[in-house]
Amino acid sequence: MALFFFGMNQSLDGFVDHDRFPFAPGPRLYRRFVEQTEKLAGSLYGRRLYETMRYWDEDQPGWDADRRAFAAAWRKNPKWVVSRTLQTVGPNARLLGTETEAEIRRLKVELEGEVEVGGPELARCLTEWGLIDEYRIYLHPVVLGHGTPFFAGPRPPLRLTGTERYDGDVIRLSYVPA
Repeated sequence: MALFFFGMNQSLDGFVDHDRFPFAPGPRLYRRFVEQTEKLAGSLYGRRLYETMRYWDEDQPGWDADRRAFAAAWRKNPKWVVSRTLQTVGPNARLLGTETEAEIRRLKVELEGEVEVGGPELARCLTEWGLIDEYRIYLHPVVLGHGTPFFAGPRPPLRLTGTERYDGDVIRLSYVPA
């Protein structure tokens, strides 16, 4: 059975709009994202985050070794996309049909390893269905003031299971449902 986790970079005031962060992740945190992506059994995305992540489908000039490694890992992983508007998806991706909850439950049972859940709205649905096994908050020392919150719905009761510090100022907080 797969472990579904929802993890994103978050501001101190609870927002996940990475385009509004005034800086990129530091080298140690970026390497962590590469290693995590290399080990994934796959990724489950909502439409908006999937469209953002499509950036990694094609090499970009000026990428360093870590960015090339992340792109290679992201491309090789299977991706499942939940969308009411997309008609097609890119390489190694599949649109989920109209029976979204049943399809996601089937993936959880059939897959082995970690599956990344991408997007706060999708994570809200999976939280309501009791399918998120772990929440990973990469807390950055920045205040955005507004934007998309990490928790798009009611906050589930959680229990802290671990912390780790990256690049001096970023802390990963790991929680499981209480």
